[in-house]
Amino acid sequence: MAGRILIVDDVATNRIVLKVRLSAALYDPVLAATGEDALRLARSTHPDLMLLDLQLPDIGGLQVLERLRADPATRDLPVIVHSSSHRPDIRLAALRAGADDVLHKPADDQLLLARIRSLLRRTDPERAVPATFDGLQDGQALFEFPGLIALLAPRPDAGLKVRHSLGSTLAHRLQTLSREEALADHPPGQRPDAYLIDATGQDPAPALRLLPELRAAAESRHAGIVVLADHPVTAALALDLGADDALISTLAPEEWSLRLDALIRKVRADASHRASVRDNVRLAMTDSLTGLHNRRYALLKLAELAEPGPVSQGFAVLLVDIDHFKSVNDRFGHAAGDAVLVEVARRLGGALRPDDLLARIGGEEFLIALPGLGLMGARALAERVCAHVHASPIPLPGSDSVTVTVSIGLAFGASGADAARIDSVIDCADRALLAAKSQGRNRVTLGLSAA
Repeated sequence: MAGRILIVDDVATNRIVLKVRLSAALYDPVLAATGEDALRLARSTHPDLMLLDLQLPDIGGLQVLERLRADPATRDLPVIVHSSSHRPDIRLAALRAGADDVLHKPADDQLLLARIRSLLRRTDPERAVPATFDGLQDGQALFEFPGLIALLAPRPDAGLKVRHSLGSTLAHRLQTLSREEALADHPPGQRPDAYLIDATGQDPAPALRLLPELRAAAESRHAGIVVLADHPVTAALALDLGADDALISTLAPEEWSLRLDALIRKVRADASHRASVRDNVRLAMTDSLTGLHNRRYALLKLAELAEPGPVSQGFAVLLVDIDHFKSVNDRFGHAAGDAVLVEVARRLGGALRPDDLLARIGGEEFLIALPGLGLMGARALAERVCAHVHASPIPLPGSDSVTVTVSIGLAFGASGADAARIDSVIDCADRALLAAKSQGRNRVTLGLSAA
């Protein structure tokens, strides 16, 4: 099945007709005749979308919408209001209550299915946030207004008409762009949040051709796209070509503005979510104190370095440990110890080549991987690392400073080594590090590896 859709209507005939239409499109319909049933089924059956009539025998559809949006379990459920009312105030009330769209009964089949596909396409199940984080997720104040909307109109007179229609109802900046300007790179802070494409007139094809171009361009890939159309057929085609919303030109400008508001809020929430995912990935692979990669990343990268290449040069592994680090903490405190770790990490990085790997893998222990460097070159670089760390005292919080040294265990791994042999290389470097410590510290000791 393409998705589960909850049909809410008090008229049995309406429910059956919609069920047949949606089943033919390979959706899984679930039926409800009252508002309370709709709320219960929305929680228990986890539908992907709701088709909601406003006239229900127990509670009104607007109250259903408000309760859906107030419940963390259902607040992101896409809702299409399917209403027999043509009153603009009813449409606006439904949109303000949280409806994603309002379609008149009987809805055009092509437009209804296209709208369903559009809403399901932009619904990401991975966006679900546990209830314990509700207070962190909600908060539209995080998204500053006004946003920037780029208006793309094939004819200057059409663009002026759209501007005039929106008038003072729009809370965002509206900037008219040509096709070339829309697809060009935008300076920082001037990238549109959304694009409003005017596809009204006798030939909407030139305007619709902009949709795949905007979706393919890196600058506009994640922006909201709204198409203004004269006919339901054009609106349906626009939705299937990638538009987030399609507005029929006869709708009230107040509705245009409401739907643009909702879309920009979603675009900014999605951008915040993507940034959060990127941050989580970075934090999962990064040591928070030094900013270096962590042990997890280092092991993954070592596996990549061990993959056979056109020229099998192998790789060297250095395990680096700060000598007498505990005494720094004991004498000067943990803040001083942190300062030493940060500065040693900086000095280690300063002694390496751009493609070398540096990671903090333990308290005062670091791993360095040197791809394509033989034993002689690796040893020379390791000696340089020792000297670089020991070159000058490290300033501590306050007026103190301390001079530190590092001991290094060096081992060599051949290209094409599997996970077990990589572990063997690391173990060999670790044994060499212990030998360096026992031989007086501040030195490099070579270990022999079978890898």
